[in-house]
Amino acid sequence: MSKPLGKRVFSGIQPTGIPHLGNYLGAIRHWVDIQEGNECIYCLVDMHALTVWQDPVQLRKQIIEQAAILVAAGIDPQKHILFNQSAVSAHARLAWIFNCVARIGWMNRMTQFKDKAGKNREAQSAGLYVYPNLMAADILTYKATCVPVGEDQRQHLELANDIAQKFNYDYETDFFPEVQGYIPTTSARVMNLRDGSKKMSKSDPSEQGRIELMDEDDVIVNKIKRAKSDSEPLPSEKEGLENRLEALNLVSIYSVMSGKTVDQTLQEFAGQGFSGFKSALSDVLIQHISPIREQAKKLLADQAHIHAILRKGAEKASAIAEPIVSEAEAIVGFIK
Repeated sequence: MSKPLGKRVFSGIQPTGIPHLGNYLGAIRHWVDIQEGNECIYCLVDMHALTVWQDPVQLRKQIIEQAAILVAAGIDPQKHILFNQSAVSAHARLAWIFNCVARIGWMNRMTQFKDKAGKNREAQSAGLYVYPNLMAADILTYKATCVPVGEDQRQHLELANDIAQKFNYDYETDFFPEVQGYIPTTSARVMNLRDGSKKMSKSDPSEQGRIELMDEDDVIVNKIKRAKSDSEPLPSEKEGLENRLEALNLVSIYSVMSGKTVDQTLQEFAGQGFSGFKSALSDVLIQHISPIREQAKKLLADQAHIHAILRKGAEKASAIAEPIVSEAEAIVGFIK
């Protein structure tokens, strides 16, 4: 899908844990790229983070760290908007309206709740159950018309449009627009370095399964050395990676980081074992991650500056959101 132009773009990321390579390749680098020619609103979704318990001190720390990493990666808070979700009350106000518009059956069909809740569904927070309604509110608070999404988030985007359509139907209006998803053609699904059947995740108890954007160079080298592979040499064509999940993951990471196709990578390393390939993979990872890490460190040395970025971003976000949500509240019958 070609890059959209002239759109109001919204996207958010949870400020829990350090962003990892999967976050960077699946979202952050596309956030940076899509800034050109669009009006971008980027949000640290700290309200979503509360769907599972968070240590308050740690959450505040991670909001600042994540903001610094996003700016270091190329998000421009002067030209666009970067803020933390809870600083703009319009999100919560519209989310409550959407809780009342959405139907229980819609929530029951959301596969991510089933995946996250597991077998112990009854013990999960109500917030985890209804958080897709807050996601819809995040987008429609700004009447955003474009949302960068991964394949696993299509269902949330469909729900946002279902809610918008039902609101419009219930109140005989055309107030909320249809939201389009943007799935980049170079989007990468990055898997766990120790288990190629699982996505790379902040919540994995072992840090060995992920490359974090604040990892030092030697840490990256050691994690890649320990990454699970196999004893077979690399094939010359992608078909040779069938049923070799860990090998495919490493080759895919190298390919996207070096701007090559998987076939081009395999032609380069065909017949070789993983020792030399892992060294090349470490080099290309360090080439991309090291500048982000070092710039983030500089930004974190002046946390007052990060606070100021978020505060200014929240002010700019509120200026857009407040009239939209106030009108939505008037449509449903609230008075002020």
